[in-house]
Amino acid sequence: MANDEYYMNLAIEEAKKAQQLGEVPIGAIIVKGDEIIARAHNLRETAQQPTAHAEHIAIERASKVVESWRLEDCALYVTLEPCVMCAGAIVMSRIPKVVFGAMDPKGGCSGSLMNLLEEPRFNHRASVVTGVLENECGDLLRNFFRELRAKKSKTNI
Repeated sequence: MANDEYYMNLAIEEAKKAQQLGEVPIGAIIVKGDEIIARAHNLRETAQQPTAHAEHIAIERASKVVESWRLEDCALYVTLEPCVMCAGAIVMSRIPKVVFGAMDPKGGCSGSLMNLLEEPRFNHRASVVTGVLENECGDLLRNFFRELRAKKSKTNI
C-alpha cells in the first residue's frame, strides 16, 4: 500500500506538466483503494476556462471511471490547498479524504481562509491532511511565479 508521500509525488509530476504548458503548476491525483483512477493538472490558461483547476478536472475524470458522481471511497491528492470552487466540488462529490501540500493563504478554503471541507453544517465532510511534501509543492509555485515576474520585467524594459 502506497503512502501519502508517494501519491503526492505523482501529483507533483502532474504539476510539472502544467508548468511545461505555462500553467500554474498544480497537480492532482485521485486514488480509490490502491488504484489511481484520475490524474490532472491545471489547464485554465490552455482551455481559457475558470473551472479548469487540477482538482476539478480530476474529479470529473474520476466520476467517469467509477460511473458515479459519488467518490465516496476515494482520496484526493493535490499540490496546493483547494480553493472555494474546488472545495465545493470535493464536498459535493463526497470525497472523504483530501491531502494537500502547500497552503494557499490568499485563496485556500481547506484551512487557510476558511475550511469548507470540514464545515460541520454540510451533510458531507472530508478529512484533511496538510503539509505533505509542502516544501516541494511550495517551491514549484514560488519558482514559477519568480520566473513569470522576471519575464514580465524583461518585457517592460
